Amino acid sequence: MAKRLFDIVFSVLALLILAPFLLIAVILAAFDTASNGIFCQQRIGQYGKPFMIFKLRSMHTRTGNVSAMGNFFRKYKIDEWPQLLNVLLGCMTFVGPRPDIAGYYDLLQGEDRKVLALKPGITSMASLKYYNEEALLRQQNNPLYYNDTVIFPDKVKMNLEYYHNHNLWIDLKILWKTFFR
Repeated sequence: MAKRLFDIVFSVLALLILAPFLLIAVILAAFDTASNGIFCQQRIGQYGKPFMIFKLRSMHTRTGNVSAMGNFFRKYKIDEWPQLLNVLLGCMTFVGPRPDIAGYYDLLQGEDRKVLALKPGITSMASLKYYNEEALLRQQNNPLYYNDTVIFPDKVKMNLEYYHNHNLWIDLKILWKTFFR
């Protein structure tokens, strides 16, 4: 209950503070990617239920390449700002496992499946460790294989540790590390 109250209060505050900048970012993304500026994608949420995640569009709709503005948005995580709406709506939280597409968390078995009891988050210890995941994957000969055999299992392990130990104090420490790393 305290976590949900925290999410509501701080997502409203953040949305109010960021609203003018978010509006400008959406407009820039729209022009830069020849789209409406918002990217929506189905992700796997708490208990394996799908939900629609919101992000700033960072890839050009015609070429499928990351746009110039998209690179900037991704580098500074500005593309993640619309997820504050996901937090306000209750399908995400500030701290929890990053939501993934179908075919990953929803396929977990045994003890690993406990990760699905957690609401997906904007940040986590795993997202902090793999803040440069795209660059790391670009260095691999087989990025999908590396993700599936190295990165994803490590994220599951870290998210299970969070599942067994999470509390408001740990959430605050993760938020601190997210903003001041």
